[in-house]
Amino acid sequence: MEAKAIRTTRYLDKDEIKKHLKNVEFIIMASPSPEKFQETPIHFTIFLNTSDNLPKDIQDAVLDKFLDENGIRNPIEVMSQIMPVGFSEGSHETLMPLLLIKKEDMLSIPSVPMFVFDFLADSDNFYEAKEKSLTGWSYSYSD
Repeated sequence: MEAKAIRTTRYLDKDEIKKHLKNVEFIIMASPSPEKFQETPIHFTIFLNTSDNLPKDIQDAVLDKFLDENGIRNPIEVMSQIMPVGFSEGSHETLMPLLLIKKEDMLSIPSVPMFVFDFLADSDNFYEAKEKSLTGWSYSYSD
């Protein structure tokens, strides 16, 4: 089954992003991994609402907590660092976070720096990505 592209109608500007992120603790995104990664069929991105460069021991503790709380196992290809993140509107109900990796995207899409974990793994809790090749994301808010 091939995943369908998510349509974007517009990107938020930096002020809209900052307003949108008020009270957001983190966002977790799951999408299908490339087919060659059969043991780790889900591509996870965790966006922390901070631009602080976290010490390695804190990074490890935060990632371990996410893995444990979400039933995520066998993480590989783990990247953790501050990255530019944009947000788009489209046909989806909530704003979609966009990890900007390509230089042209970094130059053309408004973004804010966020601490990001990006990795491949497996989980029975994200069957939409694993079984139906769908991409989804969920926001966690502070009180």
